[in-house]
Formats: sequence, structure tokens, C-alpha cells
Amino acid sequence: MTPKNNELLFVALGGSGEIGMNVVLYGTAGKWLMVDCGVTFADAGYPGIDLILPDLQFIEERRGDLVGIVITHGHEDHIGALPYLAEDLGVPLYATPFTAGLVRGKLEEEGIERRVKLRVISDEKPFQLGPFAVNFVPVSHSIPEANALTIETAAGTVFHTGDWKLDPAPVIGTPATGEQLTAIGDKGIDVLVCDSTNVFNTEASGSESSVREGLVDVIGKAKGRVLVTTFASNAARLHTLGQVARDTGRQLCVTGRSLDRILRVAKATGYLLDFPETIAPDVAMKLPANQVLIVATGGQGEPRAALARVAEGTHPITLGNGDTVVFSSKQIPGNEVAIGRIQNILAGKGVAMITERQAHVHVSGHPGRPELADMYRWIRPKLLIPVHGEMRHLQEHARFGTSEGIPQNLVQTNGDILRLLPGPAKKVGNATVGRLVVDGDVILPADGAAINERRKLAINGQVSVAIALSKDGRLLGRPEVKVQGLPVEEDRAAFVADAGEAAADAVRGGKRAMDRVREDVRLAVRKTATRWTGKKPIVDVLLIQA
Repeated sequence: MTPKNNELLFVALGGSGEIGMNVVLYGTAGKWLMVDCGVTFADAGYPGIDLILPDLQFIEERRGDLVGIVITHGHEDHIGALPYLAEDLGVPLYATPFTAGLVRGKLEEEGIERRVKLRVISDEKPFQLGPFAVNFVPVSHSIPEANALTIETAAGTVFHTGDWKLDPAPVIGTPATGEQLTAIGDKGIDVLVCDSTNVFNTEASGSESSVREGLVDVIGKAKGRVLVTTFASNAARLHTLGQVARDTGRQLCVTGRSLDRILRVAKATGYLLDFPETIAPDVAMKLPANQVLIVATGGQGEPRAALARVAEGTHPITLGNGDTVVFSSKQIPGNEVAIGRIQNILAGKGVAMITERQAHVHVSGHPGRPELADMYRWIRPKLLIPVHGEMRHLQEHARFGTSEGIPQNLVQTNGDILRLLPGPAKKVGNATVGRLVVDGDVILPADGAAINERRKLAINGQVSVAIALSKDGRLLGRPEVKVQGLPVEEDRAAFVADAGEAAADAVRGGKRAMDRVREDVRLAVRKTATRWTGKKPIVDVLLIQA
């Protein structure tokens, strides 16, 4: 599908119908513009996998018509796929200084920083990418330099919010005011593409500056060591915690690679310059417990993050009875089990825990309904396209937009090709979408043979059978059977003997082609395993002919 001169197309390749893995395309006059290229994080359905990437086949097949990738901000669900996918697309990346610093670090880790062009936009002036005139519009969020975008084309103009909230007293950065957003709306906005994450929240998200008082109250009352875990990218929260450390007379220890990276990039781009000097974990452990404030990654239960290692006793920082862990972040849906596991380990050590349910220690970076209503009033779009949410969020956002007077909305999901302009907006096609996984040093289809086999292994286990045959197909010796992951436990020896006998009986079934013998052995051993366990394991058969 090639976009025509007088039309504006929209395609989400990730982030619609899900939270995370954000990547969208705008098309006009034969060209495409990409906004963001993020990851999502794997769950138990992807054994051995940490990162999931969007499948960009649709735009890869049209890469000659792609004019660039514009990045709204530096969260992983908006930039995390760039080091894996950007080089193949072969177009420049455009970002503001802080975001560019984070992206540059990722490209350097992959050794591709010289092969991917990264262009830093340091002012709020429009820049032209083919038929698209793009302008960064600063907004509040839980990371420095979050931006909305105005995207002007001959067909019409889009206001793409990215991730945002309204903060009357921001800690870092200067977001656009209501007056400035009203001025943008005065120029005429045809389409609002808007964050849906907190559409069910009836109250505004609240100001980052309000969190300081809550953290001072909690940490000031604590008698032992205090560890605060938050999103590493929340530089505003880091700034607040630096102030809280001073307010409560505690020395600050920061632990976690991602926190170190955020601090380094923030300081290099003019943020957190008054952040307190930090101490190393071994120094922190030598100080009186009530003089230490630790900031660590891992509040979402990530198994290799600092908090998990602290809980499991494999980190230089140790916590015990009388110490406190403050979860200064929102629990992301899907992470409940992982977070609960860490919290139970900490509880077993006598550690007290405080979350946003017990005290005012966190505010969201996404807009609640009052903030959405303000944005509608300022921008005054003719059409609303909800993004950044599961289907329940997108549908509710569409209903809310209608109730607030937006004339038209269109709910879409990944792969829907929409013609936004000229109106009325409608779906006009389907794009290939899907998921890729990062498995070690290899990128694979999320539902390809390797991952499907791994799922089967995780569910049913595996049996290996090695059999020696004479040249005329007779059994030589006893079959060798090895078992992995099959629930036979103390009956393993008896099961192995039974499976070996079943394999031998299958070989003795008469002269056949080797492939037929192999399949008969496989079925016989699997039938034995099913009889013993109720499972249908993967059975691998090795025939060796002397």
C-alpha cells in the first residue's frame, strides 16, 4: 500500500491493544514516517526470553519510502528495539539531547553507533522529513524530555501526544503550558493520537513535587536502612530522592546499571547537576543503618535487578529486621507474581514494605480523565485515535472522547491500516504485525519453531532414546533412555526401564525403513510416558547402525 498525495495513513505495528512495544507509522505522498520503536518484556509464556520486539516486516518491505524515525522519549517501550532493528531500516533517528544520549548508549553497546545516524534536535522548531513537518512539543512525564509531536502534511495535521501527564509543579524540565497547547489547537489539529493508559482514573495523576513530602514522612520515621525502588528512567524521582536524602540526613547509595546510566546521561545533558554525592554499597553497609538511603532497580520483580539480588542475599547490600523497602512506582499489570515473590522473601527477613497503597510515594506519568479533558479542550481535534493501551483502555478512551465533544473517534489495533484524512476516517487494510524475541544473540519469531519447542519442553519434558542396530536392523544391546523434566522423580529408574523395553519392542516389530523404525520407537516411548505421567513429552530417537 502506497499512501497517496492527498491522504494521511496511520498504522500501529505495536502499542495498540497492548501496553508496551510502541511503534506507529504515518504515511502520505508515497512516504512513511515512524514514531518510536520500543520493546515489551517477556512473561512465562516465553521461556528463556527477556525482550520482545515488534515485527517490522510491513515497513521493512517499504524501507525505501521511510524518511526517518522520530523518538518521543527515552523509555524502553519507545526506544528499546532500536539497537536491534534500526540498522536494517537504514534511516536517521531524530531525538532531543537526553533521549539521544540514551539511544546512543544502546547503539554503542551493539557496536552500530557509526552505522545508524542519530540526529539531535535541540530546539522546538519544525524540521522537514520528506512530506512531513515535525515539531517536538515538551510535555510532562516520568522521564526528562518527553515530547508530543505535531506532524503537518499537505493532507492535514496530527498531534501525537506520546506519553504525557499534566504537572503544575514539574521537578525537571519545562512542559508546554495550557496556553501554548491552545495556540497549537488554534492552528487547526485534524487528528489527536493520544495516550490511553490511565483513562479509567477519575482523578488527575498529580505532581511529582508532591511525592517529596510523602517520601520524607515515610523515610523520616524509619529506624533502619531504607531502600527505595523506582523506575530507573524516572530522573524526576531521582531528583526528589536526592532532596529526600538531604531532608532526612541520610547518605545516598545508588545501585543498578540502568540507574547509573540514567544518572550519567542526565548529568551530561544538564539535569541532576545538584544530585548529592553517592556512596558505594560497601561503604553504605558500614554506616549506621539510620544514616543510609539506598536507591535500587527492580521494583517490578525483575529477577536480575538489584532488589531481587538484595532479597536473595547475593548483593553487597543486605536488609533485615527493622529495615524498610519503599516501592516508589506503580505495579505494572502482569508483574504481580514476580513482585509478590520478592516481597515475600523480604517479609521473611523482617523487612517492612510500603507501596503507593500505604503512603503517597508515587505519582503516575500518564493522564487521568481530567487531564485528558483539558488536552481535548486545548487541542480541539476533529478525530481521536486512542493508542498506548489494551483494548479495554482504547474503547473507554474513545467513549470518553465522545462524551467530551470530540466529533469522531476510531478504535484500532496493531496492524490496522487507517485512512485518517481526508475524512471520515476508516480502516482500509491490514499490515503484517507480530512479535520477535531476543534469544541470546539471535532474533527469532516469537511463535516460531524454536520458542514453540521450548514451550513444549517446559510443559511436557523430554525423553532421549539411543538405539544400536545391526546392519540387518536387529537390536544390539539395550536402548539407552535419558529423561529431562518428566515428573517421575523417585520412579525414574523404573520408568527408564519400562521406556527402554517399549523402545526395544518397537524395534523388534519386523524389518522396516529406518525412518519408520524411528517413528515407531518415538510413539512407543511417548505412549509409555503418557501412561506413567499423563504427559506427552518430546521424544528424540537416535538410531546407530553398526
